[in-house]
Amino acid sequence: MKAFTTIHSSAIPLPIENIDTDQIIPARFLKATTREGFGENLFCDWRYHKDGSEKADFVLNDLTYSGEILVAGANFGCGSSREHAAWAIGDYGFRVVVSSFFADIFKNNALNNGILPVQVSEDFLQKLFASIQQNPGTEITVDLDNQKISFEGGKASFDINSYKKMCLQKGYSDLDFLLSLREKIGAFEM
Repeated sequence: MKAFTTIHSSAIPLPIENIDTDQIIPARFLKATTREGFGENLFCDWRYHKDGSEKADFVLNDLTYSGEILVAGANFGCGSSREHAAWAIGDYGFRVVVSSFFADIFKNNALNNGILPVQVSEDFLQKLFASIQQNPGTEITVDLDNQKISFEGGKASFDINSYKKMCLQKGYSDLDFLLSLREKIGAFEM
């Protein structure tokens, strides 16, 4: 995984509540066991017509918006516990998802795959949506070291498990973390 410290980016707004994992990546795409290639099917049923052409009114097809940050409505990632949802978000190019509430399993899957879920208050989220709507180039700063998110219209703190924070900062998966302790484990075994 890529190490994470601070992201400065514009964002793609998706002000829809209760986005479940089947909307993030429909079940018919869950045949692969590697993480690559899922980004092209992120929000597939919302992005494309049945003939495969893009739906012009869906935000991922709107060139007005871009960035490594997805800003979504409350209860993001609810539904089934598919890790593929995090794979699709990461493969598309998002490093951060901002919402006022995340489903626990999605939150853990995101963290395990190098994506930072930033949970903010509903008030902060609505101010962020308004800022992006007014100025699609709104720059958002997500500072993992200090656990802060900010934009011209506000700033907030967010919580993160200290172990997962360290893993993101170093670009470690759980296995990478264990491997980093190889010498200490070997010394203990002697």
